[in-house]
Amino acid sequence: MTSAIKDIKPLGFPWVTQDPFLFCVFHEDFYPKGNGSLGPKASLEGRSIGNDFTIKDGWRMYHGSTIPGFPSHPHRGFETVTVVNKGLVDHADSLGSAGRFGNGDVQWMTAGKGVQHSEMFPLLNEDRDNPLELFQIWLNLPRSKKMTEPYFRMLWGNTIPYFKAPGVDVQIIAGEFQMIKAPDPTPDSWASDPGNEVAIWNFKMNPGGEVQIPTASEGVNRSLYFFEGDRIEINGDSLKDHRAIELDPQADVTIKSGSEKARLLLLQGKPISEPVAQYGPFVMNEQQEIQQTIFDYQRTQFGGWPWDSADPTHGKEKSRFALYSDGKEEIPE
Repeated sequence: MTSAIKDIKPLGFPWVTQDPFLFCVFHEDFYPKGNGSLGPKASLEGRSIGNDFTIKDGWRMYHGSTIPGFPSHPHRGFETVTVVNKGLVDHADSLGSAGRFGNGDVQWMTAGKGVQHSEMFPLLNEDRDNPLELFQIWLNLPRSKKMTEPYFRMLWGNTIPYFKAPGVDVQIIAGEFQMIKAPDPTPDSWASDPGNEVAIWNFKMNPGGEVQIPTASEGVNRSLYFFEGDRIEINGDSLKDHRAIELDPQADVTIKSGSEKARLLLLQGKPISEPVAQYGPFVMNEQQEIQQTIFDYQRTQFGGWPWDSADPTHGKEKSRFALYSDGKEEIPE
């Protein structure tokens, strides 16, 4: 094994991450045609509605009862980065913000001191299938930022740069790759300080494609997730798919794809190196802070829920948009 590889693990659900990341999950669902009400035109019989995480007929309802997705739920103390490769997500939150995004867009949300939000997957296509593919990545916040004001920012697909080489496309969601810089994250993010060297890079490689990974500083954590393809080579060592590969950040790394297309995700960052206390959707430093968070949520509902239902969607005709809590609406080009 090359000295660039520090460890290899099989991919599970969710994927194993390293500090400053807390969680990464890959959702791939082959939803059928829509039923005209943004749900699936298929029977829901045999599903554990409200907690449907078992793939049946190629898709899941998750916590949705009529529309797949995740109805209103709270977060505190960290950030979510939702990378939607295919399909659409309808966002709504306790601040009154809303949005519809997907097909290459990324939503970066700082939960901070507390927010409720919903993430529903509207099935708009009634004449064809509605495939959905996304990553949701949880990035921790340091103690000094855990109680910051909630905030979300859209990184529209046309604003996210790519590094391109023969047979290789790298979507640069966070950090810098070969002198190409990603859009700014949210202002209180651990990623907002370039010294923390946070990177989120989304790779697509054609058969035989080859790419070199820029080095990072000593002590930076770097994980590469190989989730699609037959094999890759890292500095000549052959690896099968569905592997999480911990890399030495200072080592020169060349990745070469095999006889099939390969897809990979890289997560990197300087560790926060603080205690982590987690209870479901709450991530703090100490257990007593978790207890206070539960009390706060029971008392305030993090601002309440201004929507008519726990699973709001934005209709059949609405295109991609973001509506912020200050009333500003943003429409991507």
